[in-house]
Amino acid sequence: MLAGMNATVHLSRHHAVATVDPLVFGGFAEHLGRHIYEGIYDPGSPKADAAGIRLDVLEAVKGLGTTSCRYPGGNFVSNYDWRDGVGPVAQRPRRPDYAWGATEPNTFGTDEFLSWCNRLGATPMLAVNLGTGTARDAAEYLEYVNLPTGFTWSDRRARNGHPEPYGVKLWCLGNEMDGPWQAGHVKAAEYASRARQAGKLMKGLDPSIKTIVCGSSGTGMGTYLEWDRTILEELWDDVDYLSIHRYAMRCKSSQGWFLGEGVRIDRMLDDYRGLLGYVRGRKHSSKQVGLSFDEWNVWNTCFSPDPGPKWGVAKHQLEEYYTHVDGLVCAQFLCSFLRNADIVTAACLAQLVNVIAPIMTRKDGLLLLPTYHPIALIARLGRGVSLRPTVVCNASKHVDENGKQEVSSPDLDAAAVLEGNRLAVFLVNRTGAPLSVEVPLSGLGRADEVRATQVQHDDLMATNTWEKPQEVAPRGLVVTADGARISLTLPAYAFAAVEARVTG
Repeated sequence: MLAGMNATVHLSRHHAVATVDPLVFGGFAEHLGRHIYEGIYDPGSPKADAAGIRLDVLEAVKGLGTTSCRYPGGNFVSNYDWRDGVGPVAQRPRRPDYAWGATEPNTFGTDEFLSWCNRLGATPMLAVNLGTGTARDAAEYLEYVNLPTGFTWSDRRARNGHPEPYGVKLWCLGNEMDGPWQAGHVKAAEYASRARQAGKLMKGLDPSIKTIVCGSSGTGMGTYLEWDRTILEELWDDVDYLSIHRYAMRCKSSQGWFLGEGVRIDRMLDDYRGLLGYVRGRKHSSKQVGLSFDEWNVWNTCFSPDPGPKWGVAKHQLEEYYTHVDGLVCAQFLCSFLRNADIVTAACLAQLVNVIAPIMTRKDGLLLLPTYHPIALIARLGRGVSLRPTVVCNASKHVDENGKQEVSSPDLDAAAVLEGNRLAVFLVNRTGAPLSVEVPLSGLGRADEVRATQVQHDDLMATNTWEKPQEVAPRGLVVTADGARISLTLPAYAFAAVEARVTG
């Protein structure tokens, strides 16, 4: 084996991070492009049922391992009146959507979404409008969704065919309110005031809910961390999660820089770990506020929506045919979440269908893109207690597109979880050469029943097409265990999920 082509992943029960919260495998459904219309809801498709729900999409989202779903936005929510999307469909208004320059017909709304979540078996996460909306609007939304009958809006829900409360527990107090692009954007102090009032009314009506407050939209914001500090200091005692977002952008990166995305995600989470500890210390508080990483993905369009007719319905916006390298980066997002399971307690892939998504549709079928498979494998196997891996391997240095920032990327990215006696190890080979990987088990026991699945392609830009839907797909990988260690050769540019039973 050539020098530098070896890697060792040391694991120990004594290096436990936290139990992974299943909510980290969530998704996001926004009224944007063809996500809702022609995506999860498409009455004109032969794949849809009588309610207009695409059954093939529903099954594919289940296969992705989606445990929760955020709705209805995103930028869309900051000029959205939830009342437009309830009641008899024929009476719902058509509205211009400020965020995406489209027409919103409102034929799919809250009741349809919550029914879809129930069929999916996913926990709903609803967002309230704190851009152009008020605290009273937010409280009335919660009344419609969660309160028993006997009140104006809960009685309206019953008349709409849903007499029992939905009991939604997760509520986002606005979206990306730090962003000047956001309808109703305000400075941090004003947003904190809006969030406090909305949260107070909502928890007053239903104390069982958990609220998610807006943090920074990304590390590139001029107010990054300062915005978050202000919000946390103002609202620490009143909220349960801080929302953070990140999109990795291949179109602005060199290949090596892009493949080192996991290092930058870890750095971002280190920033937030320090901030959470700082505010908690300043407050002399025993309370913990978790991170809701409720928008994450690769976004290669560089924030330039595809051209389309102004005010069209279901415009073809932000549709990406993801490649193999995008899948390797998506795997690194989730590996970082697992390594930081003590603070990342919810997360949402943005988004699920057609719009920067792992699933693409046409009227008669769907296509799974290369990002789908690593996400699905980690979501299925990444349950239990996260173990902090110590990875010993070579590293390469890469600079950003401006030549100003440098990152040292280890050849191998790794995460691991232990559930009872079932071990799962996730590996990403960032290099163009095979890696001989060993996982000593002295800190865990002896391994048997070992198997591995890989997603690999020699061409980082390989994708799946309607003509070749399996070009990038999961395949078996040879792995061995002699009891004391697991060994495998991880091909170039590969993701692998290794499963084993450990005893002793």
